[in-house]
Amino acid sequence: MKAMKIAGVISVVVVAIYGILLLGQLWGSWFDWSMFVKITVTAVAIVVVVGLIALIWQEIVEEKSMKKDKYID
Repeated sequence: MKAMKIAGVISVVVVAIYGILLLGQLWGSWFDWSMFVKITVTAVAIVVVVGLIALIWQEIVEEKSMKKDKYID
């Protein structure tokens, strides 16, 4: 469960930073559009990878605890 909380916090931070950059790009043209697209792809990749790692970690820990409690062999 701790892995999912950490992944949630990381995802929220990435999305919040991206939201600030998005507003800056729309109202102030802080970056070239090609750079902004790269930032967008990077932000999406970070959120997806962190989510996948958290899900895999949760499954490993959950399976370990189920083996410890003798629910599975």
